[in-house]
Amino acid sequence: MNNVGPGFNLVGPTGNFVFLSDASKLTLTFIMLVGRLEIFPIFILFSKSFWRG
Repeated sequence: MNNVGPGFNLVGPTGNFVFLSDASKLTLTFIMLVGRLEIFPIFILFSKSFWRG
């Protein structure tokens, strides 16, 4: 088992994400964080009641 993910063709174990736009990279980063942290903590971070204290 490796941590390379299901990348194929240009984005694989020997490729990189250099050909993607900055907006695409930010979107992929956000999606990765949501998947890693689960969805409920992300919802809590964006709720007003969490930041009011």
